[in-house]
Amino acid sequence: MRSRRAGILIAILALASVTVSLGANALEPRFTDAARQAEEFLGYSKSIALTPEQEAIKREALSKLKAPCCDDNGLPCNLAKTAWGLANYLIAEKHYDASQVRSKVAEWMKFVNPGGFSGDACYTPGGCQRPISANGCGGMREPVVP
Repeated sequence: MRSRRAGILIAILALASVTVSLGANALEPRFTDAARQAEEFLGYSKSIALTPEQEAIKREALSKLKAPCCDDNGLPCNLAKTAWGLANYLIAEKHYDASQVRSKVAEWMKFVNPGGFSGDACYTPGGCQRPISANGCGGMREPVVP
C-alpha cells in the first residue's frame, strides 16, 4: 500500500513538473483589452532589449507586414510601438519564431481595429491623433489612444 502511494505521488509530481515547464510557453497570448494591452505592449517596446539575433527575428517578422498607418514608412507612432513591443515580448519571453510573431502581430492589428487599416492615416487630417480603433495611429506621444 505504501509503495503504491509513493508511486502515485511520484506520478503526480512528474506531471506537475511537466505542466510547470510548459506553463509559460504553452499559453498562447490572447487579446482581451485593447487599451490595457496597448499600454502593456508600449512598455515592452521600451523595456525588453533584444539580442542581435532576436532583432533579426523581429525584423524578418515585421518587414513582411504592411505598415497599418503609413504604407510607405515605419514612423514610431503608438500603434507601431505596440506592435514592436508585442514582438519583443513574443521573441524574448515566448521564444516565438518570425512566422509566429508575424501571425500574432497581425492578429493584434485585427483585434485593435477589426475594420482594418487604410494605410494612409499619416496623410489624412487628424490621422495621427485618431484612435487606433478608428483607423488612426493612436498618437505619436504617449499615452496610446486606443
